[in-house]
Amino acid sequence: MPALMIQGCGSNVGKSMLVAGLCRAARRRRLTVAPFKPQNMSNNAAVTADGGEIGRAQALQALASGLEPVTDMNPVLLKPETDLGAQVIVQGRRIGTMRARDYSRRKPELMAPVLESFNRLKAAHDLVLVEGAGSPAEVNLRAGDIANMGFARAADVPVVLAGDIDRGGVIAQVVGTQTVLDAEDAALVVGFLINKFRGDPQLFEAGYRLIEGRTGWRGYGVLPWFPGASRLPAEDALDLGRVAKGGPFRVVCLALSRIANFDDLDPLSAEPAVSVTMLRAGEALPGDTDLVILPGSKSTRGDLTFLRAQGWDIDLAAHRRRGGAVLGICGGFQMLGTRIADPEGIEGPAGESPGLGLLDVETIMGGDKTLTRISARHTATGAEFDGYEIHIGRTRGPDCARPFAEVAGQPEGAVSGDGRVMGSYLHGMFSVDGFRRDFLDRLGAQGSGLDYRAGVEKTLDQLAAHLEAHLDLDGLFALAR
Repeated sequence: MPALMIQGCGSNVGKSMLVAGLCRAARRRRLTVAPFKPQNMSNNAAVTADGGEIGRAQALQALASGLEPVTDMNPVLLKPETDLGAQVIVQGRRIGTMRARDYSRRKPELMAPVLESFNRLKAAHDLVLVEGAGSPAEVNLRAGDIANMGFARAADVPVVLAGDIDRGGVIAQVVGTQTVLDAEDAALVVGFLINKFRGDPQLFEAGYRLIEGRTGWRGYGVLPWFPGASRLPAEDALDLGRVAKGGPFRVVCLALSRIANFDDLDPLSAEPAVSVTMLRAGEALPGDTDLVILPGSKSTRGDLTFLRAQGWDIDLAAHRRRGGAVLGICGGFQMLGTRIADPEGIEGPAGESPGLGLLDVETIMGGDKTLTRISARHTATGAEFDGYEIHIGRTRGPDCARPFAEVAGQPEGAVSGDGRVMGSYLHGMFSVDGFRRDFLDRLGAQGSGLDYRAGVEKTLDQLAAHLEAHLDLDGLFALAR
């Protein structure tokens, strides 16, 4: 079955969005299409139908394709825990934590499961659309590569390069990439496209023709900036600078250094009565904040140290005295307790750390990683919602007697005596409209009748139409082999 790979001239050039749009466009043409990313690096993960985890971008691409996400769509996922090391997930399962140098030595061994997953998808679908990682111009990483040209060569998949004109220097991006690639890798590149254009495309006509002339590659179009991108779940932490300027109810999320699964915030940002702000390092918590969210973290104790270094523990205590609400999700829930112990050094050096003390609970890291989809009932409102768990560790303590939710008849999470501090391991809850409305109403905000999931579907259709209008999609799909 045919496949086509979109690689970028750099990170964050829009590869994930392009593949999502191409998946939806192919589906609208009545093709069965599946997304694939050989190796992804992200702490924003999704739990799959087959009980594993993949990058959140591949879950969005699966939605665009009309499929349930499965681990084959992203067989290698790296989840950074420190500047030098990451948790390594292979075909949905954690195989350990490795330093970058150790992973580099192990990487060639992972080509076999990567190709195994790719071939399963190829056998089941009319078309597989592959997303690269970073840039093939990083030729210092070419040896043992499984993410870009190494994969393309092994699987014999043609490549289209995407350049980002918004950051400037797009001619050098594309021409320079060809210059540093070796001849066999460059031979796999069959064309290029320009992404994130603002203004009059005719003003770039000469530059576009220059790229074609210098490289010999065919151009497949100049894609204007897609304004709906902010309405789709983001995967890259680079997108966390966004501030949703909405209504009077102010939600502030702490931008932890190893923040994970921050797409929990996207449905809140879409609410007209709510404004969501990401609080960056060095910034103080605004005094008019209504709700503080402590998000998930890939390194809970490390991010607790980071949180204290910003003075946010003092800000949270003051916010609590003013009667403000606090919600900790996953790692954020663990931080709210009195103690976090990691005796086996699962997330970093073995040891323990005092928590923030806003909930009377303790967390012990250890045991198997929990990866499961759930259906739950919110204890305070009775609202039902679905979501997922993705964490290591168990949390116990007196405040668990007041659970945040019930899952399969069992208590989940914890709530303070006055109901203003809440902790839960459950991700994805705010995507459910009824729960989101009732949760906000209980805190004094005005929940709306917003259909969040329908909005995402509509935006994916708009993205596909945007690509149809500005790119030669007939030509792109004809490239697949």
